[in-house]
Amino acid sequence: MKIIITGGGTGGHIYPALAVARALREKGWEVQYLGSRGGLEGSLVPEEGFDYKEVEAAPLPRKISLKLAGAAIKTLKGLTASYRIIKKFKPDIVFGTGGFVAGPVVLAATMLKVPTLIHEQNVYPGFTNKLLARRVSAVALNFAAAEEYFPKGIRTRFVHTGNPIREAIIKTDRNSGLIKLKLESNRKTLLVFGGSQGAMSINKAMLDVYKYYENSRQIQIIQITGQKNYRKVLDDINEKGIDLEKTRHFKILPYLKEMEYAYAVAELVIYRAGATGIAEITAKGLPAILIPYPFAAENHQEYNARNLEKHGAAEVILDKDLSGSLLIEKIESMINDEEKLARMAASSKEMGNREALDNIVNLILELADL
Repeated sequence: MKIIITGGGTGGHIYPALAVARALREKGWEVQYLGSRGGLEGSLVPEEGFDYKEVEAAPLPRKISLKLAGAAIKTLKGLTASYRIIKKFKPDIVFGTGGFVAGPVVLAATMLKVPTLIHEQNVYPGFTNKLLARRVSAVALNFAAAEEYFPKGIRTRFVHTGNPIREAIIKTDRNSGLIKLKLESNRKTLLVFGGSQGAMSINKAMLDVYKYYENSRQIQIIQITGQKNYRKVLDDINEKGIDLEKTRHFKILPYLKEMEYAYAVAELVIYRAGATGIAEITAKGLPAILIPYPFAAENHQEYNARNLEKHGAAEVILDKDLSGSLLIEKIESMINDEEKLARMAASSKEMGNREALDNIVNLILELADL
């Protein structure tokens, strides 16, 4: 069996695609990945050992402008290249996870009558997936709430699968995390991160949090700053008069590839509201303070965050309202209230979907047999 997988631009599109690619490769499938030129997927996918090809693609401006013509030409080139690749490769199915590169690839597959599946990770669907939804064989959804934002009349194509995550995130236990990260078992742990690129507004607000908990014997903090922000965060903490050599209950990291250890020890997560991170947080049943990235396309991160808030799994702070004092207030109101934490953890776990990868793989197998 053969599959073409496409999706790119951000980790939120790429990581679910790679999870599915790995699972299918284990089943003996031949996987071809199509990405955009210069996209993040160009470095991540080949590292996983998959055959990778690039096609022309560009985001289509939402308004008529000079950029529209250039984007349309690139998309047409991508469509032509995708058509040729699909015709030659002869996949049993084409799977797209979003991002502008998925547009021409999935569209070409529908033109060739190849079964197609798209996966939407967010509550508010991306522009590409909304356009493709009417043409594909099925639409896999991370959040059931996303249904209302798609075109009407295609409800029969929706399948609520969840968002695939790595098995290690689910299986890693707290003791393993404490040993790996050299943390204390008698402290409550805050996990703070802003996604793969970090988040300067969160990093700035955290300076007051560090000062507040500088002498705490109850709290320890893991913060993942992002590579580009790491040195500045360390300098800013030093300017606050905090000696990280003495405050061993603070762990400041530029990046953590094995996030499963951090999730395993956390009692409370402070995060943006990207779909992949939310899928991981809810799979572990963790309460969260979510601070949506305000410039995300179609403001989709706030839709994600509000969905968790609605179900009692998270509290939300908008980026424009974020301050150190407000963040401390939120942390204190949650971390010191065992009943509240337990309720939020239960709600988070209820929203999580640990079978998401199997759900998507089984759907692919079903569609490929059509």
